[in-house]
Amino acid sequence: MTTEYPAMSATDAPQGLRRWLPLFLIVGLFFLWGAANNLNDVLIAQFKKAFVLDDFQAGLVQSAFYLGYFLVAMPAAMFMRRYGYKQAVVLGLVLYGAGALLFWPAAELHTYGVFLFALFVIATGLAFLETSANPLMTVLGTPDGATRRLNFAQAFNPLGSIAGVLVGQHFILAGVEHTPVQLAAMSAAERATYYADATHAVQLPYLCIGLVVLAWAVLVLLARFPAVTAPHALATHATGRDGVLARLLRDRRFTGAMAAQFFYVGAQVGVWSYTIRYVQATMPGTSAASAANFILAGLVCFMLGRFAGTALMKYLAPVRLLLAFALINVVLALYALAWPGLSGALALVACSFFMSVMYPTIFALGVEGMDDDERKLGSALLVMTIIGGAVLTAAMGKVSDLAGIARALSVPALGFAVVAWFAWRRLPRAGNAGG
Repeated sequence: MTTEYPAMSATDAPQGLRRWLPLFLIVGLFFLWGAANNLNDVLIAQFKKAFVLDDFQAGLVQSAFYLGYFLVAMPAAMFMRRYGYKQAVVLGLVLYGAGALLFWPAAELHTYGVFLFALFVIATGLAFLETSANPLMTVLGTPDGATRRLNFAQAFNPLGSIAGVLVGQHFILAGVEHTPVQLAAMSAAERATYYADATHAVQLPYLCIGLVVLAWAVLVLLARFPAVTAPHALATHATGRDGVLARLLRDRRFTGAMAAQFFYVGAQVGVWSYTIRYVQATMPGTSAASAANFILAGLVCFMLGRFAGTALMKYLAPVRLLLAFALINVVLALYALAWPGLSGALALVACSFFMSVMYPTIFALGVEGMDDDERKLGSALLVMTIIGGAVLTAAMGKVSDLAGIARALSVPALGFAVVAWFAWRRLPRAGNAGG
């Protein structure tokens, strides 16, 4: 049974290529799953066109995706506890690659359900990657720098997100868009051809993604990772999984982090998933490809926020920064609700800057002070809360269908308010400066 130390000393760490190659490969995972996550925002717009879906049905893209996270996070943690971080990463990449390759037959079948299944498979792979990579980054160094270190690694996630949106914008959304009036004027055969072309547009991008991901899995498999087996591992595991789980669920600080992560992920996914829809609905005449530029701008802000937030944590406690950013985003989401149009769209773009530090900071605060066994199971539970992306996005779609896309922004506003509540509850434990 393989277990890892909470951190390695400088004398134990490998040097040269053996030291940097594993770090490079693990940081690359943050890029790879960022691309998968934000391609979903493009897929919602594309599938809405290809399958003639309402907002709730289109939101099932995220529901299927984040359901995979929820169902597989705990099995991923159990696998990681049994076989170690590296094996969990390899399996996650294989599942990710396999799901991407499934897009080819899904497009040939022109079946929305098969696409949702392919996204579910991708998400099961990402559950393995996030369950292993996030806690791994918190232990690769001193405990007091865990939050800043994870924020730095997560800064490469929006780079992947930007790449994903660019791929979607130029290779998936690049086709001709027809208005409902134009579609009604077409013959049945012409409409069928139009819808088929819209689904086939996803084939080549996802084929390339699948092949790259599988190649990355081979690199991880062949790379030599530092051996960090602990001689006291059996004593830790002898407590049993149920005992650790029960202990975690009795910890109000940890369950608070779970609630905050659930609502944060739901808010983030909801904002990004419906940005294209919001722009097209409040700025009539805007094409989906043009509306995707607002997602790109948001992702650039998100990336800048990650680096800026990491720097600010040298001088300000992460929980204080989290509170300030969450409160700002409540205001921005409500502004976009009250003033739809260009200024509202720009408020959604600005939201991304302040969302930047939330996931890694909540994650690091959630596993803070845990031993190795608690950290692995705690990480799995925190990854399971990503189901918020399915629940709140579907809720946004339903509110949008009933009351309009602008009023649907009340859902992420609520999510950011929960994050602010979590940060405020943790303030008494916060110091003046970050770790």
